[in-house]
Amino acid sequence: MKALKRLGVFMDHSTANLMEFTVDPIRTTTIESDFTHTIKEDSLTKSEHLMHNKEQHQQAAFYKKLGEEIKHFDSVILFGPTSAKVELFNILKADHQFSKISITVKQTDKMTDTKQHEFVKQK
Repeated sequence: MKALKRLGVFMDHSTANLMEFTVDPIRTTTIESDFTHTIKEDSLTKSEHLMHNKEQHQQAAFYKKLGEEIKHFDSVILFGPTSAKVELFNILKADHQFSKISITVKQTDKMTDTKQHEFVKQK
């Protein structure tokens, strides 16, 4: 019987910490959104519409990067303090590539790396 590949993703709108369940100690990989505060300010000086448009494109690219990593796992838990996890979940749910992956969403507060690892180990 094949062992399930499980992944924990602690995320907000700008960063995501990906933690494989199987590795001890847990190894964390961080993926960051390209939409930085500097880019936001620069876009905002030109126009608010441009800033929102750029933010949407950067957010979509961020979620796509996460999806590329998630598709290699059988079970995924998305957790964190913002609505980003739900936004990502809805995108993944709409894509048939992710239909065989068990994805769970949990609301949590901000956590240190140690707390994130403890959370993942408990799930």
